[in-house]
Amino acid sequence: MPIKIYNTLSGKKEVFKPLKDGQVKMYVCGMTVQDIPHIGHMRAYITTDVLRRYFEYKGFNVTIVQNFTDIEDKVMGKAKEEGIDYRILAEKNTEEYFKYADVLNIKRASFYPKSTQHIKEIVELIETLLQRGFAYITESGVYFEVAKFKDYGKLSKKKIDELKPGARIEIDEKKRSPLDFALWKASKEGEPYWDSPFEKGRPGWHIECSAMSMHYLGETFDIHCGGEDLIFPHHENEIVQSEGATGKEFARYWVHNGWVKLTGEKMSKSTGHFIAIKDIVQKYEPNVIRLFLLSTHYRKQIEYSLEAMEEANASYNRLKNLLLSLKNIVGEKKQVESNLNPEEKEVSKFVKELGKKFENAMDDDFNTPLALGYLFDLTRSVNKIIDNTDKKGLLSKCKDALNSYLEILGFSEITAESIGKLTPELIRLLIDTRDRLRSEKLWKLSDEIRERLLKLGIHLYDKKDGTTWNIL
Repeated sequence: MPIKIYNTLSGKKEVFKPLKDGQVKMYVCGMTVQDIPHIGHMRAYITTDVLRRYFEYKGFNVTIVQNFTDIEDKVMGKAKEEGIDYRILAEKNTEEYFKYADVLNIKRASFYPKSTQHIKEIVELIETLLQRGFAYITESGVYFEVAKFKDYGKLSKKKIDELKPGARIEIDEKKRSPLDFALWKASKEGEPYWDSPFEKGRPGWHIECSAMSMHYLGETFDIHCGGEDLIFPHHENEIVQSEGATGKEFARYWVHNGWVKLTGEKMSKSTGHFIAIKDIVQKYEPNVIRLFLLSTHYRKQIEYSLEAMEEANASYNRLKNLLLSLKNIVGEKKQVESNLNPEEKEVSKFVKELGKKFENAMDDDFNTPLALGYLFDLTRSVNKIIDNTDKKGLLSKCKDALNSYLEILGFSEITAESIGKLTPELIRLLIDTRDRLRSEKLWKLSDEIRERLLKLGIHLYDKKDGTTWNIL
């Protein structure tokens, strides 16, 4: 069965056909790094991570590019507010992203370009747009003239005559139309700038993604990912400036994940209405967070709440406890399956059919809730027989199947083993020491213990009834 992807551009599911057999080229819009990452960011990158892992499972060679917007009004505004150089702020928040992306087992992208590293490509792209008549220069910068691109709105399905200046449209009296957007912004006093053929200044928000994606992936590539809030105007503007410059199709498939909401509203760095990922991983294992996000289809919006997280935690613990039990029962050696009773045969049949069911779910627009449902169905079936069977061969197959499909979905290996010489007793001693430091309000030292253990792959979870730990 071929992979089908819902393409925002066409508004329907389409059979995925790569530009080049056996290869997938993907671009995902990365963070604007004025603040630390929140769970809404991580949903976008876990979504892309699952797509990438499944394509690789199906035999594709995947190239994935994820940018960082490190020069932008919001970055400079936040840096000024904190009284630090914008570069220091950007680097700090970029490092925060990598730290928690690794914790959440998000595979590293092929390239992580930054806006400030690609000024040359951005300037060249703007020059091409000027030469082709799609852009014009004013005192405040260089703008793309939307009226010159006849298909503007084809991604968002918005019509030009229905759009009005406002929330997501830049207002500037020097523009020919309120819809026109900045490709290059003239520098103001005290702002960072780069020299260009137009004037000293810096890139607009949209142009960077076009320049960087085409630099690494070519003028046309397979898949462009991002949150649904980026459809308009960001992705719409990416299309018109890219296709205006090249005359070619930009991205063939547009994949957008739904928002993560908090108290019914979209999470947003700008308003401060968000839950930082660092706060969530203090309470829940990374696999619980991934399970929470993948239990809803990526295109649907999802509400973050303590109740939803506790439900995900309970579900994950059922999987975890079963796998640890299976590991203890069957060991590491392959076992032979034989002489099954009727109940055991049902479980064996389910395991044999699981691969096809899992792939059918994932082939249908990466339906992770359905795929996970099959894994929990197997979990329930195995739990019914585990206390009354001596068939280690069957249990071994169940363990291997669960581990294999969880890995495809990006879950970290489930283990209860200690690392090196850090025995459970020694880890507990460190936790008790940290608890005493916290009771004495020695936060810096207690945080250092947490950070040192995290570097060793041991994560602490502070809960009402005490601190627990898990190996990542």
